Amino acid sequence: MSRLYRIGQIVPSSNTTMETEIPAMLMARQSRFPEDRFTFHSSRMRMKKVVKEELAAMDAESDRCALELSDARVDVLGYACLVAIMAMGVGYHRQSEQRLTQHTQANGADAPVITSAGALVDALHILKAKRIALVAPYMKPLTELVVNYIAEEGFEVLDHIALEIPDNLDVARHNPDHLPEIVQGLNLDNVDVIVLSACVQMPSLSAIATVEAITGKPVVTAAVATTYAMLKALGLAPVVPGAGALLSGAY
Repeated sequence: MSRLYRIGQIVPSSNTTMETEIPAMLMARQSRFPEDRFTFHSSRMRMKKVVKEELAAMDAESDRCALELSDARVDVLGYACLVAIMAMGVGYHRQSEQRLTQHTQANGADAPVITSAGALVDALHILKAKRIALVAPYMKPLTELVVNYIAEEGFEVLDHIALEIPDNLDVARHNPDHLPEIVQGLNLDNVDVIVLSACVQMPSLSAIATVEAITGKPVVTAAVATTYAMLKALGLAPVVPGAGALLSGAY
């Protein structure tokens, strides 16, 4: 018997990637689990430039978005902006997830809330990573903030690349075909896991398998980690073909 799951996403107003990559992964999953069906629903927070001030103002709108999505009785909510959470201070993903879940509960629509920031941290633990390398599209100060946030969660970031793309729409336009070459600029000695996109807006899904094949290392992205966390929250097998080690079925 098939079951329909409603997937809610809280997204920046200029985000165009999470509403393509998350559905792409969950629809691809149907080749393995045709009984599980999904619909997709979003609420938006204003943000155009990826700078700390806009990120903080945007995060303040997440409460409204959680309420709007809970009106639709979604089964799980994903807060789809990693750097907005990390810019609010170390460990903020826990506070955000708890607060937004309380809003859904108060609205009579108890649904778990996942942040892409928390999902990435959890994914690195699940993959048993100790040392990582990452690619981020942000300017250098925000990239350093992300690196420090991840380091405070117990991981050593051995190397990272900041692509320094300030406009969020330009981040979405970044060609994922360039990512394998970009990764070759990282020092991957002693690295356990590569974070191919520490950003939910930078497309990366189509490059994951190539980078894993080239490097021989597990590859994860913010979108992949979010999908894994959503599936686990729904009690579904976290398996998506072609989406890298985390969603291979081994975890």
